[in-house]
Amino acid sequence: MPRRHVRLAQPDAAEIAAALAELRASLEVSLEFPPDVIADAEESVRAPRLPVADETAIPFVTIDPPESLDLDQALHLERRGEGYRVRYAIADVAAFVTPGGPMDVEAHARGQTLYAPDGNARLYPPVLSEGAGSLLPGKARPSILWTMEVDGSGEGVEVDARRVLVRSREKLDYAGVQRSLEDGTAGDSLNLLQEVGLLRQEREERRGGIALPIPEQEVDKGPKGYELAFRAPRPVEGWNAQISLMAGQAAAELMLRAHVGILRTLPTADPKAVDRLRRTAKALGVDWPANLSFADLIRTLDPRAPAQAAVLAESTVLLRGSGYAAFDDEVPTGAVHAGIGAPYAHTTAPLRRLVDRYVGEVCVALSAGTNVPEWAEVALPGLPETMERSNRKAQQYEAGIISTIEAALLQHRVGETFEAVVVEVDDDGGGTVQLTEPAVTARCGGDLPLGERVDVKLESADVAKRQVRFVLT
Repeated sequence: MPRRHVRLAQPDAAEIAAALAELRASLEVSLEFPPDVIADAEESVRAPRLPVADETAIPFVTIDPPESLDLDQALHLERRGEGYRVRYAIADVAAFVTPGGPMDVEAHARGQTLYAPDGNARLYPPVLSEGAGSLLPGKARPSILWTMEVDGSGEGVEVDARRVLVRSREKLDYAGVQRSLEDGTAGDSLNLLQEVGLLRQEREERRGGIALPIPEQEVDKGPKGYELAFRAPRPVEGWNAQISLMAGQAAAELMLRAHVGILRTLPTADPKAVDRLRRTAKALGVDWPANLSFADLIRTLDPRAPAQAAVLAESTVLLRGSGYAAFDDEVPTGAVHAGIGAPYAHTTAPLRRLVDRYVGEVCVALSAGTNVPEWAEVALPGLPETMERSNRKAQQYEAGIISTIEAALLQHRVGETFEAVVVEVDDDGGGTVQLTEPAVTARCGGDLPLGERVDVKLESADVAKRQVRFVLT
């Protein structure tokens, strides 16, 4: 789906700012840090615990949205005989954060960075997360370097995780990398990113992994006001994600072999839910052969086709129930992440997500054949609850932000009629529609025909309440 921008005039900014501030207050989200946490961060960046090993000669690059400063990952790929060597440097937050210290306590209270168009509620103070700990170009930085040997089929055959100094050469963005790959100006490492990424996607397909091709709804604040858009991911984003997934799978395998760690989990879909989705697809005229799995069906669907977009929207219910499973000695049952089709752990975003610091610490110890540090091991049992609480807040926060911008965008158009596609229908009436223009997804009342184009009238748009509602005409 092509990207669409919707800009709001600056006079709306004050009302939006008030609504977002109220949202933060209701969810207890803070953009600022207590003085002792700031002091701890400033002291830590003056005297980080730096590794002895120096790999600053490796020409790493980062690939992130252009506005990002909290750069967790840098990569470099090279061909090794018939296979590949993938190096993935992950920011080493433990070089700065003292267990039990002010930053550590505050990070456990926050769980993760929460993003908003008018300011980010960071996991760590910006002097660390966007400064001394970030893999910014031209700066020597402590990192956990994952070295993954990959064979010609894309299968990982050897892995090592250790602490080293790295220096990124360049801060790249997805659009620029995609252009360079398409026009032939990309260097060897980026060309291999595409090559390995495609191989890993093929392996994911064979494992039965699931990647929903649903366009993301984005909110940004630009020089002319707030912007709301649907954006389909670029191919390079999928290839880059495969490197992160490979590191996460390698981390999970290390921890499972040692019987200590924490996994990201997702249960397999309930057969009743799959049967319900089959009935929905049939009602919408979307062909789903009996011998085709849910994962294989998803790969055939086009989100630009209304009926298929509705099936994609309905299929998200099959991917609910994700969580974390910590273990020590006894390996948990149901350790596979159904969306990936393999055991998996979060380890590649420690500047933005608390659990990744612990996974990295466990894996460095296991790779070196040493004991997991006591501070990390004793914290593992409490991490699932901490992260699940944080994830619930993140979901509520993101939904509230989008609803605020949607209401501000539409508040002067109450009573107007819009073209939309019905993407979800409730059992008790009503459902969700996605407008053709502007980039809005909202609740709608009436007897909605799932997967069909309809005309809907805007009944209300309340910025303060963060609510938009349509009715079928």
